Amino acid sequence: MKLCWIDIGRVTEAKEAITEEALHHRVDGIVSREAADLAPLPPTAHRVLDATGTDVDRALESIDTGTVDIVIVDPVVQGSTAELAHRHPSVRFAAFVDVIDSPSLERACETARTEEWSVLRFRDPTKIPLEIVLAAADKSQGSIITEVGDVEEAEIVYGVLEHGSDGVLLAPSRVGESAELKSAAVTAVSDLELAELEVTGIRHVGMGDRACIDTCSYLREDEGILVGSLSKGMILCVSETHPLPYMPTRPFRVNAGAIHSYTLGENGRTNYLSELHAGKKVVAVDVKGRTRTVTVGRVKIESRPLLAVDAVAKDGTMVNLILQDDWHVRVLGPGGGVFNSTELKPGDILLGHLPTHDRHVGYPIDEFCREQ
Repeated sequence: MKLCWIDIGRVTEAKEAITEEALHHRVDGIVSREAADLAPLPPTAHRVLDATGTDVDRALESIDTGTVDIVIVDPVVQGSTAELAHRHPSVRFAAFVDVIDSPSLERACETARTEEWSVLRFRDPTKIPLEIVLAAADKSQGSIITEVGDVEEAEIVYGVLEHGSDGVLLAPSRVGESAELKSAAVTAVSDLELAELEVTGIRHVGMGDRACIDTCSYLREDEGILVGSLSKGMILCVSETHPLPYMPTRPFRVNAGAIHSYTLGENGRTNYLSELHAGKKVVAVDVKGRTRTVTVGRVKIESRPLLAVDAVAKDGTMVNLILQDDWHVRVLGPGGGVFNSTELKPGDILLGHLPTHDRHVGYPIDEFCREQ
């Protein structure tokens, strides 16, 4: 989970509603230049005073520092955080750097390496300066908060160099953005418990439309996506990372299954394969259940002969997968064993996942639902 800071000091409309929304969604920090904005807030979020451009000593002497958790200062103008902390031992300080050129970028790198909190603003839209800061501060103990203009930019900042900024600072322009930002901050997908599934039957079911999912990431030989006809059971379909005699490997692709099939997407929601398109997210899973979110670059839907695979879990849960009837379409078994779809037979053991909830428009829900 990445950090979300909201600057209510720069909010011009619906300030009270935006503040309430931010608190409701448990943002990590609420920022303002006015201590009066922070005083009534509960301690569920860091109360952050933006004191850049002020006389810090006078500002802190005039307020109850018990209502402020962190104070943002500009060390170039106002003195180092160490000096300020010596004069105000009960206050935690964050160092602000406005990155506009090479010298300020070097200051940002040093700040990120040494400060408990670094608040960074980048003048230019390129993310290369942020990449440099993140590389320079690798394995440092402090937290980097990067100022962003909107939620879309926050999603990018959270993922820069695969590590991303520890957090972002956003001044919301409307009610709803705090919720969207909090959702964007969930960058990791929980690992999954995989189940062993015994194949009970193979059936040729004729022609139908199947989807190839081309992702924007290289997938490993033991990694693919979970696909199934039923919401309570999916089989792990491997990417095209294993050599084929008639075509090159395509390690970004999963020949996934018929278009009606479910797969796992963002925020625990399932998607039909037919719903996926460029820019959507799916969950890649390896044979140990480790997960990551990958971006869909393209979906190829074509009419092909189809094969139905029926399997059963140890608890009796029935699983079905309909996929292309061709030997280069493959699924995974325990330990990363690879099975060509056309060579599957009853008794083979595959890997899959058994979600515990039924689904309504992709969301998990406890209700009666029969699938057959």
